[in-house]
Order: sequence, then structure tokens, then C-alpha cells
Amino acid sequence: MERSEELKTWKQFVREEDGMGTVEVILIIVVLVGLVIIFKDQLTKIVNNLFSKITSQTNKI
Repeated sequence: MERSEELKTWKQFVREEDGMGTVEVILIIVVLVGLVIIFKDQLTKIVNNLFSKITSQTNKI
């Protein structure tokens, strides 16, 4: 392969953006999972509190 062909191939590879959407989605998922792990106890308390309120409210109906 000639040097100019290698440069063209490399430039096309750099301009290729098809995989960027996938990388962005994976990064967002990783960040969300990290936040859930960090704030697990707080989230559990909030959810339990909400369910207890819902249960007490439905008993009044």
C-alpha cells in the first residue's frame, strides 16, 4: 500500500462517526450505573419511603 493510500484510509477512519453513538450510549450507561452504586443507600430509602406512603394512602381509600 502506498503512503498516500494509507493517509486516505487513515483520514476516512478518523472521519467515521458510526461508532460514536454506541460509545456515547455506553458511557452514559456506565455513569448511571456508577451513580446508582454510589447512592444505593439513599435511593433505597427514598423508594421504601415512597412505597410506604403509597401503601398508607391506598389504605385510606
